[in-house]
Amino acid sequence: TSEEVPYEYYILNVKLTSKPISAVASEILTPEQMEMYQVYRQTMGNKPLLFGGGSPDTSGSEDLSGVQFINGTRPGNPQLVELAKRQVGNVGGYPYWSWYGFDSRVEWCACFVSWCYNQAGKSEPRFAGCEWQGVPWFQSHGQWGARGYNNLAPGDAIFFDWDLDGTADHVGIVIGTDGSRVYTVEGNSGDACKIKSYDLNYQSIKGYGLMNW
Repeated sequence: TSEEVPYEYYILNVKLTSKPISAVASEILTPEQMEMYQVYRQTMGNKPLLFGGGSPDTSGSEDLSGVQFINGTRPGNPQLVELAKRQVGNVGGYPYWSWYGFDSRVEWCACFVSWCYNQAGKSEPRFAGCEWQGVPWFQSHGQWGARGYNNLAPGDAIFFDWDLDGTADHVGIVIGTDGSRVYTVEGNSGDACKIKSYDLNYQSIKGYGLMNW
């Protein structure tokens, strides 16, 4: 025989809230530990990528004088690139991380890219993390090009994997290519907005997020 037995059940709803490490540190660390933490923040623990995304490059912004860009067949968004270039010289990432919703500084390369896209009228993609938000968004929308992709357009996103472990560590905005190098505008490059360039076959280029305008 079988018998139905009444029982009580409960549904647990969990809401997860993301906090920057700086906010958590101020809540749980003692004054002495907080002082040590601030030293780590200032020196990045002698390893700039220890605390998350960004570029450890401390060199200056590059000069685009004399660079001849080769346009592909995709239209791109030159106005967005000009907007990004006007941010060159910003140090610390404000207002990009603040616009995203963080109360204090975080590793802000993705916030910078998202801010630029939003200023150009795009509500998506909007991401603060490269590997777990940015790359999946482009891949799931069929807008991904691997390293070596040869039809880049101004305004595409470029993702980097510095230590070649398969995880994206940094992101910037493509200005264009001269056929051998790709030129970018990047936030959080040594904690500043800079223009940089890389060989198109540079092994730390993980791939490209291809924007549809």
